[in-house]
Amino acid sequence: MRQIFFKMLQVSMVFLFSASLLEAAPIPTTLPDLLKFYQVDSAQSFDAERGKEFWLRKTMGDDGAPRQCTSCHGDDLAKIGKHNKSGKKIEPMSPTVNKERYSDREKVEKWFKRNCKWTIGRECTSQEKGDVLKYLSLH
Repeated sequence: MRQIFFKMLQVSMVFLFSASLLEAAPIPTTLPDLLKFYQVDSAQSFDAERGKEFWLRKTMGDDGAPRQCTSCHGDDLAKIGKHNKSGKKIEPMSPTVNKERYSDREKVEKWFKRNCKWTIGRECTSQEKGDVLKYLSLH
């Protein structure tokens, strides 16, 4: 009886350890997966033209300087951008040039959260995220 208990305990521990590894690994994502994810909370279909307008929209930052997505990502989405404060390089936004750009939903969410707050002073809606991704997917 004791041997059976320890064997079951051992199997359970292996199962739990395996499950924790699966949970920790990022779920592979594609651009179409992201669009489906954001569509659930969006009232309209995504529109690349609205995404372009959002991408190019200028707002005033806390420092009084104008901000827009191109401030750091640049005008050519196939080229490397540069953070306007730190100077750190930003890999191209174009999915045709940067195949890894939209492969991790958690990273996409993290950067949307940071960049939307910095650029427009609030988090982006799912509609805005989907529109922007639709626009970026064309480059």
